[in-house]
Amino acid sequence: MRIISANLNGIRSAASKGFFDWLPTQHADIVCVQELKAQAADLRPEFIRCDGLSGAFHHAEKKGYSGVGIYTRQAPQTIIEGLGVPEFDAEGRYIEAGYDHSSGSKLAVISLYQPSGSSSPERQEAKFRFMDAFFPHLEALMKSGREIVVCGDWNIAHREIDLKNWKSNQKNSGFLPEERAWMTRLFDELGWVDVYRALYPQHEGEAYTWWSNRGQAWAKNVGWRIDYQIATPGIAAKAVSASIYKDQRFSDHAPLIVDYDYQA
Repeated sequence: MRIISANLNGIRSAASKGFFDWLPTQHADIVCVQELKAQAADLRPEFIRCDGLSGAFHHAEKKGYSGVGIYTRQAPQTIIEGLGVPEFDAEGRYIEAGYDHSSGSKLAVISLYQPSGSSSPERQEAKFRFMDAFFPHLEALMKSGREIVVCGDWNIAHREIDLKNWKSNQKNSGFLPEERAWMTRLFDELGWVDVYRALYPQHEGEAYTWWSNRGQAWAKNVGWRIDYQIATPGIAAKAVSASIYKDQRFSDHAPLIVDYDYQA
């Protein structure tokens, strides 16, 4: 089972840069996308169905802002839009596809776009509110008895190895001590697994998934690893390989691809 996560920084922009031409070459089973920057009326047919994948979306109320989607090859039994937190559900930050099989296996895959706090102190406070609301949700998911993969742009680089200039970013959103400690709690207290790091604990520059548009960040690989697939231990143990696709640029983020020895 191949799962791809990609922040598109605008689905129409990514399409113009070849994202939907590239996607059929990947033979993915599930594709999670973030930052659609589009409403339902803006989605062309090829944005909704591509290479046997069918999309479901959670749009932001504000035009040209946020929004998430999930493409599935096998139709899920359930689609859940939103966390049940009005402030953030209005921003289109969470969509979950659920599979319930007669064999007893249960799987959920989530596309997540956690807020960024880099634009202002007010947005950083909103990010902290989201984290406060999302932590108990992640705790409940862990206790649900399902195998779960949460894909997306978490807007946090967890460890020093996860960004190029960690020393100069310790007071910046995305690498604040409080954000990093929150993520550590997901792993150490709740038991979630950072799938890429479990496979490649020492990868540095090859692990980055986002580059600023300022300066020559992409050319010099001055990047951050802020896109993750974070999973329950059972399915995380089934991950066999992961990669970040950088041969084409569809966005300021790069797609994260993980292959699991698992039948959806």
